[in-house]
Amino acid sequence: MGDSVTEAALPVPAGLRAGPVYLDYNATTPVDPRVTEAAMPYWTDFFGNPSSDHSYAVEPRRALADARARVADLIAARAGEIVFTGSGSEANLLALRGAVLAPGGRRAHLIVQATEHPAVLETARALDRLHGARVTVLPVDQHGLVALDTLDAALRTTADRTVVSIMAANNETGAVQPITEIAGLAHEHGALVHCDAAQACGKIPVDVERLGVDLLTVAGHKMYAPRGAAALFVRDGVALEPVVYGGGQERGLRAGTENVALAVALGTAAQLAADDLEAGAANRIAALRDALHEQLVAALPGRVRLNGPAERRLPNTLNISIDGVRGHHVLENALAVAASTGSACHSGVHAPSPVLTAMGFDAGRALAAIRLSLGRWSTEDDIAAAVRALVSAAVQR
Repeated sequence: MGDSVTEAALPVPAGLRAGPVYLDYNATTPVDPRVTEAAMPYWTDFFGNPSSDHSYAVEPRRALADARARVADLIAARAGEIVFTGSGSEANLLALRGAVLAPGGRRAHLIVQATEHPAVLETARALDRLHGARVTVLPVDQHGLVALDTLDAALRTTADRTVVSIMAANNETGAVQPITEIAGLAHEHGALVHCDAAQACGKIPVDVERLGVDLLTVAGHKMYAPRGAAALFVRDGVALEPVVYGGGQERGLRAGTENVALAVALGTAAQLAADDLEAGAANRIAALRDALHEQLVAALPGRVRLNGPAERRLPNTLNISIDGVRGHHVLENALAVAASTGSACHSGVHAPSPVLTAMGFDAGRALAAIRLSLGRWSTEDDIAAAVRALVSAAVQR
């Protein structure tokens, strides 16, 4: 990593100090050393069960409440509306299964869209298979965005209890959906609205009141907290079936003694993310992303194609296809870069990205795709090194 004011001001995770340029922040983020430092005492000194009545519970209980408030502040919610979970996938499960199976007796209609994360799409399929929920999968346009008229048509086809689940931002292309408009339309038809904001939280402002959603997923490992730390916003008054039954923790929705250390990690990460947003860190990252794109276009004239919207996307995400070479071949030969393709590999056979396929791209373009996602420790030197490596790999063909 190169020298920069940002790098000098921030503690750098040890794992980033050697090795390739890390451009896979949408897959997972390094844990911020400040998050580790804040959480560590709750694995060592403050081990008590926060539900106990003795002195060992006092600090864990206080820390748990503080962490809940910090997560709530990041998304403009109330602390009592935050339910801690073990992953973003679990939060999605609690939201969708919980809404479909909530008391009420009517058959559920679940409306999702084609580029959702598998945690939503596979949950929808399971609810159809196991509980008879009717599932509608909305198409997207060439930018990966949902058209409101298709949602309106789906909402008009049913009198069932309806749950709409649309992600805030796509993990592959960074496309940002019009959630406020989607939620407003859904509520006109009496539907409940869930938003998987795992990729959006910490990268762009997320305000549950402005968005108008009833349920919203937060994933810690997408914003510099450890894996295993996540949360679901559940608006006051929304009834859900629990995901884990037992002792009544987390508003009775997710039983089990709370992992205070992971909650503190998530709360600390949320506070740091809020500070970054206020300081304009997204603008710095967007400038680096755009420089990366421009330099690749200049070095590979006529071969670089942007996948997804140019404007309405996350500030850190660049998804491109390079004509004449498959994405996995580029990354296999660009050893100085750690990044991802959207394709799935089974027994050495690569399949096109379902996200890009849903956007209407042919197999050739989809298999050529590379996702380059930047983050807190990305620098200008990283961008220069990545361009050299990617261009060299692409011209080898």
